[in-house]
Amino acid sequence: MSAIKQPELTELVRETRQRLKILQVKFAAKQGISFQSVNLWENRRVNPLPVPLTQIEALLLQLGDSPKTTLGERGEDLRSDTFQNGR
Repeated sequence: MSAIKQPELTELVRETRQRLKILQVKFAAKQGISFQSVNLWENRRVNPLPVPLTQIEALLLQLGDSPKTTLGERGEDLRSDTFQNGR
C-alpha cells in the first residue's frame, strides 16, 4: 500500500463511516477497535495502522456488493482513489 497523507486518511475514515450511515461507536465496533481510535483518526490526531486500513478497504468492497446503494454510496470512488494498487 502506498503512503496515504493524513488529510486523505481523515476523509477516508469519515466518508466510509458516513456512507455506511453509522456513528463512530458502531464503526469502531465493526472494525474491532475502540471508539476513541476512530475519533482520533477523524480529528487528525493519529493515523490508522495498516490493519485497520485493510479492514476499511474491505468495508468499501462490501459497499460495492450491495444492490441497495447508488454508485457514489458504494465506495468505489473512495477505494480507487485511496487504494490505487487495487490489491
